[in-house]
Amino acid sequence: MAGKAYIVGVGMTRFEKPETREWQYWDMAKEAGGKALADAGIGYEAVEQLPVGYCYQASTAGQRAAYELGLTGIPVYNVNNNCATGSTALMMARQFVESGLNDCVLALGFEKMKRGALGGGADGGDFSTSPVARHYGVMAAAHGFEMTPPTAQIFGNAAREHMERYGTTAEQLAAVGAKNHRHSAHNPNAQFQDVYTVEEILAAKTIHRPLTKLQCSPTSDGAAAAVIVSERFVREHGLAGRAVEIVAQAMTTDTEESFASGSCIDVVGKPMSRAAARQVYAAGGLGIEDVDVIELHDCFSVNELLTYEALGMCADGESGKLVADGATTYGGRWVVNPSGGLISKGHPLGATGLAQAAELVWQLRGTAGDRQVPGARVGLAHNIGLGGAAVVTVLRR
Repeated sequence: MAGKAYIVGVGMTRFEKPETREWQYWDMAKEAGGKALADAGIGYEAVEQLPVGYCYQASTAGQRAAYELGLTGIPVYNVNNNCATGSTALMMARQFVESGLNDCVLALGFEKMKRGALGGGADGGDFSTSPVARHYGVMAAAHGFEMTPPTAQIFGNAAREHMERYGTTAEQLAAVGAKNHRHSAHNPNAQFQDVYTVEEILAAKTIHRPLTKLQCSPTSDGAAAAVIVSERFVREHGLAGRAVEIVAQAMTTDTEESFASGSCIDVVGKPMSRAAARQVYAAGGLGIEDVDVIELHDCFSVNELLTYEALGMCADGESGKLVADGATTYGGRWVVNPSGGLISKGHPLGATGLAQAAELVWQLRGTAGDRQVPGARVGLAHNIGLGGAAVVTVLRR
């Protein structure tokens, strides 16, 4: 029978610049998974299934990582959904539990990456066979194709469209980066803890106009994990004091709306995000007005602004003013990316969605330390992958 699902344990490694430390992906997975199990107060033998997310390792890397936690013979599912991989693993775990199939599932995500910009899903630079060929085709038709990192290029062009359409300013885009770098100063797990002014962010190296380096998420090594259990498991193991309910969750993919307009704003996923948010609000009986803290997919500063609009935090075109007015930081209406977000916390693709969940669990438990959002009771996570998948999750304590 269908029932509720709860997160009772979370863990993550520090996110680090690739090649900083001599460790393998199974080492980071062991660390994050072990922390999540310890947080829940259970052993690996209690875990019945294990979805494992990653993008850059070989097939069955999920099993190799799981073997460091235990050799119990449970099913391991290897998950790859681009940048939404971690939240996809979380969604699988929730479905296993809510369906009544399992009482305890571990969701794990990791990535061991290379330095430098992402290639955008092309093999050897040939975008004709890329899974995101249609997306880059829309961009090329409207803006051409330049010799800059392709993911920065498609989001940078979305930023230019937003500026032209709504009058969004470079300063408002930079304010996203300044906010998230400021937040990460209090996060010991973040790849960066440096604080920058808007002026310093604008003066940084341009990656693709108008985006500077300090408005772009870095490549990262790291892992994150979450233990998802049934209401019965919570009761039988005395975990009510640690449990955070997964109120609702939705995943969407591209529809005709993503491509019909020829706009990079749509092709990078705003319609997917809006649809996922609407589904979650309807399923959970909550709205954005009920949310206190948000971890969203700021792979580039512009995507944070687009996501404000997709989540219903403001009308289309008003997101630049929202961040500039301080509505999305401490003392504002919401606190968005208290962890530092992808821009400053880091972005190991397979781990990102689960790291968002970990941050929200800490926030809702009231254990986030110097970055604690006062009185946080409801949290929302937004994780998106180009190509495409958008996952929105609402958590409640």
